[in-house]
Amino acid sequence: MPFDKPTQDQLRVIAENLGVDLSDDELTAYLERMEGFARAYALVDEAPDPAPAMAQRRAPARRPRPAENRYNAWYVKTSIREEYRGRLAGKTLAVKDSICVAGVPMMNGASFLEDHVPDVDATVVTRALHAGAEIVGKTNCEYLSLSGGSHTSANGPVVNPHKKGYSAGGSSSGSAVAVAVGDAGMALGCDQAGSIRVPAAWCGIVGMKPTHGLVPYTGILGVDPVVDHCGPMTRDVESNALLLEVLAGRDGMDPRQPSTWQPVKYTAARRAGAKRLRVGVVKEGFGRGNAEAEADERVRAAADTLARAGLGVADVSVPIHERAWLLAQPIYVEGLAHSIGQSGIMPDAEGLGSGLAERFATWNERWRELPENVLALILFGAFVRARSPGHHYVKALRLRRTIGRAYDEALSGYDLLLMPTTPMAATPLPAADAGLAEGTRRAGEMLANTGPFNLTGHPALTLPCGTTADGRPVGMMLVGRHFDEITLYRAAYAFERASGHSSTGDHRGEIVDRPFDD
Repeated sequence: MPFDKPTQDQLRVIAENLGVDLSDDELTAYLERMEGFARAYALVDEAPDPAPAMAQRRAPARRPRPAENRYNAWYVKTSIREEYRGRLAGKTLAVKDSICVAGVPMMNGASFLEDHVPDVDATVVTRALHAGAEIVGKTNCEYLSLSGGSHTSANGPVVNPHKKGYSAGGSSSGSAVAVAVGDAGMALGCDQAGSIRVPAAWCGIVGMKPTHGLVPYTGILGVDPVVDHCGPMTRDVESNALLLEVLAGRDGMDPRQPSTWQPVKYTAARRAGAKRLRVGVVKEGFGRGNAEAEADERVRAAADTLARAGLGVADVSVPIHERAWLLAQPIYVEGLAHSIGQSGIMPDAEGLGSGLAERFATWNERWRELPENVLALILFGAFVRARSPGHHYVKALRLRRTIGRAYDEALSGYDLLLMPTTPMAATPLPAADAGLAEGTRRAGEMLANTGPFNLTGHPALTLPCGTTADGRPVGMMLVGRHFDEITLYRAAYAFERASGHSSTGDHRGEIVDRPFDD
């Protein structure tokens, strides 16, 4: 079918809105030049769509009943299984609601996206299904995945199962809770500043943010391609390594993936052992301005456990770590402002399906529904882009290399770096009538240690290393060289064996019974 180019009057209005003053003759000339554009768009309309089709008819998704959603972890429940053999056969999988599952609603925690239904699967979903996993539902996440807390989702707060009234962490809040309480054996999470690692740490499970590009991001909503990562969330190290084996590798669609790298067998780390691995305990990762002393103490004790297990452990200083997260801010502020405030759709790899751009274009019609932290980012980003378009964003990209080299230098003398995943254990959920200051603070106060490694792309793994006196889990974060996830798993296996802090045990006695009234 023909694709009509604009009329002269339409083009005049478009030009005027852009501040371009064209004469009638110039408008005519530009319209003639647009004939080729119109033919190209018509050809795209006529071409068959190469989007992958659903392999089979799928069970309908449904809203969970209160009794099966005690911590508000779930957005929708379903049951999708396409293979009965494979490495994940018999495993149940929860999927963060920023990840496309064809035929299943997706809202990424945002009210203006509610009930959008993708028509394609994300690559990670396809791979999990082909490996025999059963997808049992989509999990609640923070509004547009832009919070490290668990209080901004349009579906309401996700509650920490270890302590009533406390945050589960974010933005992959529901995925962490579903795994922690045994509603799912595994989960897919996404991480832009700590969104896998923070909820994993606060819920007492294992979470891996892989090297940037290791796992394809095709079919997943993101914040900025520079910082977007997808990875596994599980109750133990072995399951985490297994799921990463299934997810990792090039899909031929995500341009961020390197062409020369091949995945390895991560589960082999269990047999490889960890003795003589060198671990650098990053001084600047402890005693942050908002640090909780008890959390720091648990991580220091975990480092001692690694030393007793035969790893070489010593303190190391990486001075730039103290300010690395602040230096990363323009990537998030301007990336979001450009995507949602300018172009009408957040950046993503290909494969998100139809209709999503139109949904994003309506965000400002419902701006009063935005959480304070999201609106603050949009407003400040618009200010910066009007004042110095792109300058700070590009400079932050250059600083990314400087920061990355500092960690690489530390990793030249050590196999791994170690620090608390977050400066504190889980914090109280803000009250419903909390002011702007508390809501925005609770969204980002925990990201100082996790955020820098989204900027640099280094792999980072959190695993449980104890609890505070009142039962809140504490996470230890291990950071490795690019594409050296197997070394992270070697150390994690060693710690799990030596400490007994594996999440595979029965947590039922530690989980609060009923955070909500039915």
